[in-house]
Amino acid sequence: MLLIKGGTIVTAERSMRGDVLCDDEGRIAATGPDLEQPTDCTLVDATGLLVMPGGIDPHTHMEMPFMGTTASDDFYTGTAAGLAGGTTSIIDFVIPAAGQRLFEAWQDWRCKAEKATADYGFHVAVTHWDEQVHEDMGRLVQEGGVNSFKHFMAYKNALMIDDTVFLRSMSRAGALGALCTVHAENGDAVSFLQAQLLAAGETGPHAHPLSRPAEVEGEAAQRAIALATLQNTPLYIVHVSTREATEAIAAARLKGMKVYGEVLPQHLVFDESVYHKEDWLSAARHVMSPPFRARSHQQALWGGLVSGQLQTTATDHCCFCRDQKGRGRDDFTKIPNGVPGIEERMSVLWHHGVVSGRLTPEQFVAITSTNTARIFNIFPRKGCIAPGADADLVLWDPTASRTLSAATLHQNVDYTLYEGMTLTGVARKTISQGEVVWDDGTLRAVRGKGRYVPRPAFSAAQAF
Repeated sequence: MLLIKGGTIVTAERSMRGDVLCDDEGRIAATGPDLEQPTDCTLVDATGLLVMPGGIDPHTHMEMPFMGTTASDDFYTGTAAGLAGGTTSIIDFVIPAAGQRLFEAWQDWRCKAEKATADYGFHVAVTHWDEQVHEDMGRLVQEGGVNSFKHFMAYKNALMIDDTVFLRSMSRAGALGALCTVHAENGDAVSFLQAQLLAAGETGPHAHPLSRPAEVEGEAAQRAIALATLQNTPLYIVHVSTREATEAIAAARLKGMKVYGEVLPQHLVFDESVYHKEDWLSAARHVMSPPFRARSHQQALWGGLVSGQLQTTATDHCCFCRDQKGRGRDDFTKIPNGVPGIEERMSVLWHHGVVSGRLTPEQFVAITSTNTARIFNIFPRKGCIAPGADADLVLWDPTASRTLSAATLHQNVDYTLYEGMTLTGVARKTISQGEVVWDDGTLRAVRGKGRYVPRPAFSAAQAF
């Protein structure tokens, strides 16, 4: 057993001084002021610290094959890095190979994830349509604990689907009580602009954002929302990066639609100037989709988080080392899209959100944990501090600072976007399944300790 004593408990609803008792089964047994320490119970002193639900990252890509290479973080190194930063659960993505059955792909990803040190779940991508996909979606929901399916409106001739496939998948998901997630960029427009830029001799990283302007995200977000309206299916738009997409989500929610938006910390911090660095690799390491935008879009993203029109934060953690990024030195369309961030997310959001005065600690908990648990139907098992919930917690020092460097982080990648950035807000201890797995600089991650967390289907009455 583990007794966390003397801290301030912070949930999405309130803050209060109190203790947390974790049982031997990895669950929270009791909360309250001045709890007595049972016999044979380890005491953790949380004086001066905030006790919060462990972070949940709903958008990661561990060891994912993509653009001719494979993401460098596997399920062990990636989840271990998450624990070091205060993140205790992830939802990753199953991406079927061309022609592969969805259920078979999910089984493959389950095997990959057996090495995870933190709890995990999966979204499953729908990249084509036939009767087998229809059947597998049902089996995944009913047998596999999957309640969300991913759709790419981008990456033409690879992952992109057309509107007919999207509508069929939405209809099936809605009937099953599942949620549709979407990467909203107009893939046809991106492909056209890429070809146009290459023909003009624009081959460097600076051309990447030019090929994916804000308008292609805004149009796709509005189209995805319109299609979801036709099918009356809940929709979750990943990595929202523009004012246009934010406003489309807000307008849909004002009409009573179940539309949710996810924000990445890096889009709140960096702008498109990162693609104009003199060193090619320094610019290329920022290549991800959607790209970094003009600074004016950041105000809309922060506004969406503060107002609740955007509900979650994720990382889209997809690591590619410098030599992997170098595959696109002569053609920006061949630079593997993806950046790291699972270890940095919580500190970046605390510093730029709470310390800046934009967010309250309670809002921080909501956007880093609780809202994700509610949207993906794992609340109250995850995302809260209450008896019966998983004992996944982070003991947070709200005033301590650290300077980020790839040399001291645990992600299996040779850079961090935040190199040299000093941030206030540090995970002193991370507790997973009732055990201290990150102890103020000491990582005690155990390979294979992570559990698959099934997510039930939604009832017609459920909404967040």
